[in-house]
Amino acid sequence: MQQNMAQYFEIHPHSPQPRLITQAVKIIHQGGIVVYPTDSAYAIACHLDDKHAMDRIRNLRQLDAKHDFSLVCENLTQVSNFSKLPNDAYRLIKTLTPGAFTFILEATKEVPRRLQDEKKKTIGIRIPDNSIAQALVAALGEPLVSSTLVLPGEDEAMSDPYEIRQRLEHEVDLIIDGGVIDQQPTTVISFANGAAHILRQGKGIAPMLDS
Repeated sequence: MQQNMAQYFEIHPHSPQPRLITQAVKIIHQGGIVVYPTDSAYAIACHLDDKHAMDRIRNLRQLDAKHDFSLVCENLTQVSNFSKLPNDAYRLIKTLTPGAFTFILEATKEVPRRLQDEKKKTIGIRIPDNSIAQALVAALGEPLVSSTLVLPGEDEAMSDPYEIRQRLEHEVDLIIDGGVIDQQPTTVISFANGAAHILRQGKGIAPMLDS
């Protein structure tokens, strides 16, 4: 799905309109790439099984083949379908989510190989504390393949939907305006070797772990 100008939905940040969420999910199912708000910044996403849409995101952000996309999930049940979740990891993620964290976990066979870290066979998992993001994945019924919206040559993620519209309305299929976000990177927690440790300290606070 590729069109000349992106659709632009103003969705309430705390009470997302079901009609607009349904339309957004339809665009995703039709192969669209969608800009949407999370709890840490705006992100860009597509359907899990759509390699062409994922390649469009790579081209837009000028990402190499090694860039790690994340799976944005609705809940821990969904997380457990796409990643191996030992008890300790389950308990920690349950405590910290929804929140501004990315968890690096061993991928299951449900995750397409093109999304896994080539050597470690891991996948990044998110359950963001954002009502629009939660409504999207709930209506979709499966995770979104997602990447933070950092444009080529820039260091920070985009946080203002008006600016996003000015710059990307001919590059994407849908922009969801959920208000301006106080952008900060997520905190990245890895469960490599069985023990949780912080790879990057960001917005999410995990006082039970040493960074």
